[in-house]
Amino acid sequence: MDTVLHKSLHSAAVNSEQHQFLRNSIRTIPDYPKPGIQFRDITTLLRDSRAFGLAIDALAEPWRDDVRIDKVAGIEARGFILGGAVAHRLQAGFIPIRKRGKLPHETVRVAYSLEYGVDEMEMHRDAVNPGERVLLIDDLIATGGTAAAAAQLLQSAGAQVMAACFVIDLPDVGGAAKLRATGIEVQSLLTF
Repeated sequence: MDTVLHKSLHSAAVNSEQHQFLRNSIRTIPDYPKPGIQFRDITTLLRDSRAFGLAIDALAEPWRDDVRIDKVAGIEARGFILGGAVAHRLQAGFIPIRKRGKLPHETVRVAYSLEYGVDEMEMHRDAVNPGERVLLIDDLIATGGTAAAAAQLLQSAGAQVMAACFVIDLPDVGGAAKLRATGIEVQSLLTF
């Protein structure tokens, strides 16, 4: 069985049977998008109301009582689905972090490196106020480049990034360690 990183998995929120249920709700697609890659597809988790609800509860649980979260930021596109639901559970606002050119109002943006080139992501300039406590949410952390850029974007606007939370961590790729090295707490429900 995989190592459990998310502290709520050790509480009453998710027991070992539920943990295995979540793990089994993830579809693995071999050799996608290229040979040798084991793609972890969460659409099978999203389509199952029990798995989806369990994942949202587990992502939100550590933040229900300890620290007030003002906003949840979701990274396009699966981070929107997960982040919106977590924001609702925490009674927090939601910030969409999108690819360049997708938001209609004044934006701030950050460039980040991809495997073969550079991309940019942005959020509305007025999405977060200085000092607001924000959770960053996405479905998976692999190399950590996108999450690190999103955290940088939030911090440049004065947000306090409390943690970056993921359904899946691929620790062999090193993204969570990279993000932790910047001082950001990383939580995940599952590792593969």
